Amino acid sequence: MFVKVMNLLMLLCFVTTVHAAPRIQYWQTEKGVRVYFVEAHELPMVDVQMLFDAGSGRDGDKPGLALLTNSLLADGAGGLNADEISQDFENIGAVFGSSASADSASVSLRVLSDADKLESAIAGLKRVIMQPDFPADAFERNRNRTVTGIRQKQQSPGALANDAFFSAIYGDHPYALPQEGTEASLQTITIKDIKAFHGQYYVASNAIIAMIGNLTRQQAEQLVFNLTDGLAVGTKAEPLKEVKVLNNSNTVRIDHPSTQMHILVGQPGIKRADPDLFPLYVGNHILGGGGLVSRLFEEIREKRGLSYSAYSYFMPMKQAGPFMAGLQTRTDQADAALALLDEQLRLYVESGPTEAELESAKQNLTGGFALRIDSNKDILGYLAMIGFYELPLDYLDTYNEKIMSVTTEQIKDAFRRKLSTDKLVTVMVGPNPDDKTE
Repeated sequence: MFVKVMNLLMLLCFVTTVHAAPRIQYWQTEKGVRVYFVEAHELPMVDVQMLFDAGSGRDGDKPGLALLTNSLLADGAGGLNADEISQDFENIGAVFGSSASADSASVSLRVLSDADKLESAIAGLKRVIMQPDFPADAFERNRNRTVTGIRQKQQSPGALANDAFFSAIYGDHPYALPQEGTEASLQTITIKDIKAFHGQYYVASNAIIAMIGNLTRQQAEQLVFNLTDGLAVGTKAEPLKEVKVLNNSNTVRIDHPSTQMHILVGQPGIKRADPDLFPLYVGNHILGGGGLVSRLFEEIREKRGLSYSAYSYFMPMKQAGPFMAGLQTRTDQADAALALLDEQLRLYVESGPTEAELESAKQNLTGGFALRIDSNKDILGYLAMIGFYELPLDYLDTYNEKIMSVTTEQIKDAFRRKLSTDKLVTVMVGPNPDDKTE
């Protein structure tokens, strides 16, 4: 009887969550901009994010170009300087943001839905996107700030491990290099390069708009028109090249005077649109993505006390993003912790999860889903992801259903095909155990 009641409660929770998913409206403008919109009249706010396929994967032979271009957009545009642009947004209570990743670059705006404020904010956002001045002083200031950040990374064992890991698993692929570039590459970038990059990638054919707020469909269409009117059509960026599969295992050791050894283990994983996404996502929640209830945490931290935490995750991207497992531990027990991590990865690929582990993971993932879409900001993030990676419009509606349909056999099959435990890259950053202090 207890089991039946629990199953009924889970089903009711599942149904409620499914119906709570927002309705996504989609259209494409005449210029080719793809738009993803959710009406949300509970708050007098509008959130807009415009994304371009203009991440660091497009840097070519000038690593750091995409991030530097994006960071300069609001440092001078349409004849206004950075302070004037910031003041214009502040005067109407608007919040502007910009960011770039390996795959994409974006600008974002949050503003009250009051017509006058919204119109003014969209005009300011349009100016930043279409009329950046890329002033020389701002260019030098941003480049120098980035160089300073790169130098500071040398003091962070975690950052060194992450960069070394991406370099080792991606080789000659654009994902191999840090998004901010290197000291050497930044010195080769010119304002001419910045302008050319912006002109090539910040175009309608290469853009999507994610939007949620207190607007009708008609008002949303007018907003999109106002924002994109005058934007060059351009051409859609060519797909990034495929990521190569690793042929063998590799270990990278970096000496660093840190208090602990930082260890990362992994290889290229999956694309965002991979059909194995949900079995791998659920399976990894059990392996190392579920925090205190994951196997890696239980075996490495709870049972042996070899690390404060241990984790794993897949990071799906346009091309195969990384699978990564990691931990930090004392230098004198680094080899034991690494051996245990490798063993747990191998055992999981061989045997997969138990039915009890799977049911617990499903409850955890579906039960918490409503909290991950309970704000306009959260939903905007999902809209941007769905749009940029061209996922189905019913992604949020079917999320729990897909989670609940995953089986142990699907997890075992997906992990066996997608994770080769004999071809893992291992990165260890920390003190050299052979160095003795007198």
